[in-house]
Amino acid sequence: MIDTEFRSEERFSRLSIAYDTNEEKECVNTHVDSIIKKYAYKPEIYTTKVTNGKEVLVIEYHDCTRETGDIFEDIMKSLNITCCS
Repeated sequence: MIDTEFRSEERFSRLSIAYDTNEEKECVNTHVDSIIKKYAYKPEIYTTKVTNGKEVLVIEYHDCTRETGDIFEDIMKSLNITCCS
């Protein structure tokens, strides 16, 4: 199951996407890459391993504008995610 978490502070935004399986990992990476390519503003992206074999893809924007909200919304829509904590 794919889970997401959003965090934002002044001039900083982060979307974390957790997944369990290699299929989910491939799906998340494919969708994120295709969305990021559409925008000129590029984030820092890294992957972290967490408990029970899960991984988390983290997308961070620093010194960001409102455009990052559109990017995160596009990513979530492309993954059919309707709720984010």
